Amino acid sequence: MELGFSVFGCASTGNLANSVSAHAARLGLECYVFIPHDLELGKVLGSAIFRPHLIGVRGNYDDVNRLCTQIADRLGWGFANINLRSYYAEGAKTIGFEVVEQLGWRFPKHVVSPVAGGTLLPRIFRGFRELREIGLVDGEFPKIHAAQAAGCAPVVRALQQDLEFPEPVKPSTIATSIAIGNPADGFQVVRTVKSTGGTGVASSDDEILQAMELLAETEGVFTEPAGGATLAGAIQLVRSGVIPSNESVVVCITGNGYKTAAETIGSRVAPRIEIGRSLEDFEAYLRSTDQAPALPQV
Repeated sequence: MELGFSVFGCASTGNLANSVSAHAARLGLECYVFIPHDLELGKVLGSAIFRPHLIGVRGNYDDVNRLCTQIADRLGWGFANINLRSYYAEGAKTIGFEVVEQLGWRFPKHVVSPVAGGTLLPRIFRGFRELREIGLVDGEFPKIHAAQAAGCAPVVRALQQDLEFPEPVKPSTIATSIAIGNPADGFQVVRTVKSTGGTGVASSDDEILQAMELLAETEGVFTEPAGGATLAGAIQLVRSGVIPSNESVVVCITGNGYKTAAETIGSRVAPRIEIGRSLEDFEAYLRSTDQAPALPQV
């Protein structure tokens, strides 16, 4: 608003669209959010409730981003992750601040971050660097590892092939929020990972779903596939010895699982058990299970 824009928008795989729509509603700004046409319903509803102009583009995120770049140039609208990208990116470094603060003002040995457009990972490192520069924390920076889905891993490929810039790929993965085949800040991710001694890791869709279930069952955290990709990547790195099992690791879990539940994890979750409303009905159910407790004799 200070810059004089009357229309606020974004290109999004879903989560940013939710945030931009909410903020625009609060500020009373005209809002246009552009998403892939086949985006999960939960994410669509998460934006639609705020009444933006919700535009589904027939194509993937890279097609959406290309169109929004043209619109921003032609119409002079403010797009959070295009002509306002410097502000958008700067906000991501606060995750680095939170990590250090919550660890008692120290660095972990490792950080595993998801990579989509490439905004988050380099700014986490920037947050670390700024805290050390002003003296709030000291010690060696952590190794920062990039996690992607195997069906869309341009940054991981670049790291494995020792390239400076990721080569674009066509996304094919259930992890739609990180399915960006041509990441805008991909070169910054590659440079940051290499400078910290980290690495890149890609996980299959099945590994992502397994990690989502594991996180829910052991930590009570329900994440979307982007978070599953990060945890699955961390598991791979520990099993391969890249991350020693006795060293501290921060795994960045992004995105709420409820937004993508029906399209991803829903078919893997056991259906509910239906019984009658009497105690006898429930006891009959218990007897039918292999782990039924001993029932008192009546």
